[in-house]
Amino acid sequence: MKFYNRANELAELGKLYQQASESARMTVITGRRRVGKTMLALEFVKSHRSLYLFVSKKSEALLCAEFLEEIKKTFDVPVYGEIRHFRDVFALLIDVAKRERFTLIMDEFQEFYAINPAVYSEIQHLWDRNKSACRMNLICIGSVYSLMHRIFEESKEPLFGRADRILLLKPFSIRNVQAVLQDYRHDDLKTLFDCFALTGGLPKYLEILASNGALPYNEMLDFMLSEHSPFLNEGRNLLIEEFGKEYGTYFSILELIANGKTARTEIESVLEIHAGTYLARLEQDYGLISRRKPINTRPNARLVKYIINDNFLNFWFRFIFRNRSAVEAGNYAYIREVIDRDFATWSGLMLERFFHELFAESGDYNVIGSYWEKGNQNEIDLVAVNDLKKILTIAEIKLNKARINPEALKKKAEKLLVSYQGYEVRWLSLGLEDAGQYLSPLAAP
Repeated sequence: MKFYNRANELAELGKLYQQASESARMTVITGRRRVGKTMLALEFVKSHRSLYLFVSKKSEALLCAEFLEEIKKTFDVPVYGEIRHFRDVFALLIDVAKRERFTLIMDEFQEFYAINPAVYSEIQHLWDRNKSACRMNLICIGSVYSLMHRIFEESKEPLFGRADRILLLKPFSIRNVQAVLQDYRHDDLKTLFDCFALTGGLPKYLEILASNGALPYNEMLDFMLSEHSPFLNEGRNLLIEEFGKEYGTYFSILELIANGKTARTEIESVLEIHAGTYLARLEQDYGLISRRKPINTRPNARLVKYIINDNFLNFWFRFIFRNRSAVEAGNYAYIREVIDRDFATWSGLMLERFFHELFAESGDYNVIGSYWEKGNQNEIDLVAVNDLKKILTIAEIKLNKARINPEALKKKAEKLLVSYQGYEVRWLSLGLEDAGQYLSPLAAP
């Protein structure tokens, strides 16, 4: 699949590369696996001299030997004796950067924790001593979100404060997903929505589905639920390294949230544990969930719902992990029956998320959220506010738009309107067929 978008990130990397002509620059690219971090870095360095080093799980001595082979292919530098420590490899590259500007990409940078944690202190020492005298443009890529956060953003760590930029790479926007589908001759709203719901805009997932001719809904699910599908164990592969030995508890919490147990009390009731620490880590350390409160609620209000941020992981925990016995038995037809039975309910929630993102991309609103009252009463799917122009948009969203009752929506919003007196109120009934009018300004790739 060709490279799509990432214009802002490429521009930022370009600025840092230019600045590296005066003194060294360090950039961190992080984000969940499959989001395209390596592809972004490699696309950026197509136009200039660079060196790519992948930090694989092997001994430091073997890793250094591998790195030296790559260095010799790129630079004409003499290497004397045997180098067994990464600090010596990095010192060698620092010397090269004193003579010429180049970009060094270090992929899976967090793996040094398993190989030799002292590497981070050694890099810090060399960086601080030589930054102003060399012209290295260093890009550190990491997939384990919690470790990359720790390495660069915890004050007690040696590389804290050293990064000139930390780029958190996000999945493709709806506009980008649309551009991919257009290139594969799928222009309909249904396929766009299904791709958004099932992949969350992850470039790698889109590439896998597109290259296997599995983009419309039925073909997508047929492929995802086939015997050798890379999607069946994807959630486990992504998260076990993040969670470590407590992955079972974290997986159970995520399964409950994906299946509608979105309040802390509900989670604790089912699992019979105190879930506060786990929820806090899932939100703050791993970035996997978010707390949602009704729009315009008080900061200390207790009306909190947890959601899984990642669409694919939401799908995986709802339908695949929950039915892992059927997966292990190879009974994919059973899982497909469950999906066909429950997909309308699940995708209804995804349609709300779809419109929230479309409204956010419009740039017309400074606050976008949902609304509900105690006991999940008077739920409203979308509330968007423009405080400058004093415009309040209130929308009900359903796959079957005919089921929306505009008068019932106005009744549910009575208490909400008290907080927005003097605002122009716009009432909307939205179905998937209405997405086109919000997509039209975004149609160009």
